[in-house]
Amino acid sequence: MLRIFGLRAVVKRSIFLYTAGMRKSPLLFTVLRLPTDILMLFAAGIAAYFLRVSPLVSGWRPVLFYLNLPFEKYIFLLALVIPFGILIFAFTGLYKVKRGSLPEEFFQITASVSFAMMAVIIYIFIQREWFDSRFILVAAWGLSVLFVFFGRIFLRLIERYFVSRHQLGIQRVLLVGGDRVSQMLSEEIQKRPRLGFKLVKQIDVLDMGQVKLAVANPKIDTVIVGQADYSRDEIVELAEFCQEHHLNFHFAPTLFQTLATNIEMNVVGGVPLIEVRHTPLYGWGKILKRALDVFGSIAGIIGLAPLFCATAAFIKLESKGPVFVGLDRVTMNRHFKLYKFRSMIDNAHLLKKEMIQLNERNDGPLFKMKNDPRVTRVGRFLRRTRIDELPQLFNVLRGDMSLVGPRPHEPEEVAKYEKHHKKLLTIKSGMTGMAQVSGSSDLSFEEEVKLDTYYIENWSPALDIKILLKTLVILFKDRSAC
Repeated sequence: MLRIFGLRAVVKRSIFLYTAGMRKSPLLFTVLRLPTDILMLFAAGIAAYFLRVSPLVSGWRPVLFYLNLPFEKYIFLLALVIPFGILIFAFTGLYKVKRGSLPEEFFQITASVSFAMMAVIIYIFIQREWFDSRFILVAAWGLSVLFVFFGRIFLRLIERYFVSRHQLGIQRVLLVGGDRVSQMLSEEIQKRPRLGFKLVKQIDVLDMGQVKLAVANPKIDTVIVGQADYSRDEIVELAEFCQEHHLNFHFAPTLFQTLATNIEMNVVGGVPLIEVRHTPLYGWGKILKRALDVFGSIAGIIGLAPLFCATAAFIKLESKGPVFVGLDRVTMNRHFKLYKFRSMIDNAHLLKKEMIQLNERNDGPLFKMKNDPRVTRVGRFLRRTRIDELPQLFNVLRGDMSLVGPRPHEPEEVAKYEKHHKKLLTIKSGMTGMAQVSGSSDLSFEEEVKLDTYYIENWSPALDIKILLKTLVILFKDRSAC
């Protein structure tokens, strides 16, 4: 059991858990910090200029820079300096999803603005020039700190309002534990709705039957284990269950050694509360990946438009039926229609049950035939060149899929997943992925699972770019697809 001095005060602060990689509310307001900071920096620069030329200051120190620094030129200089300041903010951690207290954020803003201003002054010195008004530099520094800080406070107030009044991003919590710490967590969650948690149910002992019942009805988003004396096997089983059902999972610190991959720890007063993440793909990484998906899919759709038109014409000339087909697929336990160019005869899926005995893969739930009689002549070419998969760019643009991720599988295939296979449903499926660039159809299903699991647990922007580049090489060289 935890030995804690000032237990109630510590728990009150420790309850402020950060789960922004999974909740929409903190992630949304993290993104909003960027335009707010830009607006505040611009406003601070404008205010500094007009303060300098105001009668209050100009009467004390006459304005002598009207010719050298007109307002239009000053605006242009602001437009150059502000992006540099935003980069400094990013490097100093002001856009992390996890936020500190207001005093901590104020000192961080002060340090970041000071560093940016110092860099500007050093640049001016190296250029052997001097800014036309030192007062504006000093005023812009002070006003930038204040404006950015108050902009951040305003965002916090808006977020708190929507969380407490409209339950935006609220997590529905199942609390496991009947000890004193668990009870205090329960009280804090219920007393402070602005924290973004709603206690739906508390169970005194870790019983998987009760957990499964609570998760099924009513719906639970987050499981918190407040009691620290459960066995290792019980915690591992609960963690795997949470991963399988896409639940946030927090546990007591004495269990840290059990699950030490992709964790987020917030230490307050010496008492940590740890969140287990199923993947490093959260926060700004999640935003960056989505931005890459949007820009990549738009560029692909525009650039490949002539190929799309030509392919559609050949499909229609050879056989009856639609140009595109929408196939049932599953991603993150959600069904969606995956778009492809039709490469088979119309309504080919209706014949699949009759051909199931001809499946050439017996190592997993997938169906595969190299010489599938349902495939048309044009379809064989589209499959060999993988042109048939290009309409998935529309899925990526819609947000159904990502450019890179595990292969999307059919509902009946997912229904046959074993427990460890369900890790593949942790993130969005992709047009290409680790398995596709590492052997594709030559791999066994278990090998695919291992590769995609590695990708999920070790995601990074660099890994995505590497997989995309390998995919381009395969598109031009490999013709093994069937």
